[in-house]
Amino acid sequence: MLSKSQRSKPQNENPFQSYLKRNPQTKFIAPAMVVMFLLSIVPTLFLFVISLTNYQLGWDFSRAKFVGLNNFIRLFSGADPVFWNSIYISILFMVLATAIEMTVGFLVAMLLNSSEFKLKSIVIGILIIPLAMTPSIAAQMWKLMFNAEYGIINYYMQLLFHVKVTWLSSSMAFWSVLIVDLWQYTPFVTLIIYAGLRSMPDEPYESAYMDGASSLQVFRYITVPMMRKLICLAVLFRAIDSLKLFDTAYVLTQGGPGNVTEFLSLHIYRMANAQNGLIGRAAAISLVLLVLVTIVSRYLIKLQRKEV
Repeated sequence: MLSKSQRSKPQNENPFQSYLKRNPQTKFIAPAMVVMFLLSIVPTLFLFVISLTNYQLGWDFSRAKFVGLNNFIRLFSGADPVFWNSIYISILFMVLATAIEMTVGFLVAMLLNSSEFKLKSIVIGILIIPLAMTPSIAAQMWKLMFNAEYGIINYYMQLLFHVKVTWLSSSMAFWSVLIVDLWQYTPFVTLIIYAGLRSMPDEPYESAYMDGASSLQVFRYITVPMMRKLICLAVLFRAIDSLKLFDTAYVLTQGGPGNVTEFLSLHIYRMANAQNGLIGRAAAISLVLLVLVTIVSRYLIKLQRKEV
């Protein structure tokens, strides 16, 4: 004799139909899942397969030979000395850019939030200008200003301080790229933090001031905890973007002089295009960059979801 659940279930219903009934949202997100699979998962799998071969640019795939982990062994054994330098300067750039942009952006956002003035809307509009520029255009503009002989920055430095700096030299190129990144993306952090500050309730602040709390205590125990998730989100965006920096450094220095600004993304480009098209080795470096980005993003997402 059939049970009640068996009698209520149609006999000709297949498992897929049963799954759709239990999860009706699947049919709505399926198109997006297919697109994400084609644009993310398939290229990543292809990248992994190519990294295990000696494939070079312009070859037929039939010429490629399976080399296993040789491309990765070459990287981590020191046979590619530029690789470790690229990792070092990429991580250093990520830490410096993210820390400075978060600090300055937070201070500017608090300054904007603490006072009202007539030109405030114009100031906010000016902050959007760097964000509206593509990184390549911004880098080209700064490259003209960094010109040692005719750049406007050196003109005023000589006029005011009698100092001339070769901004794109081996000792200054890294810091020049950092300056451009700070100029372009500090407003991004400012606007995110400012939006968060404007949405915060007034009651906790009023209660804290009535209890005699100082401004520093209010900032430490009220503002920062309430803004923690938004701060982590801003850090996540900037850390990932700065770790895979390419266009700004490419326009300013092309990875030079030497390899002082050859970040991982530029090293991948040079390996795949400028150095005999070693696609297999470039794919291996790309996977290392992917792993670094994944580790950083997972840590920051975990920190964002962590309860206070």
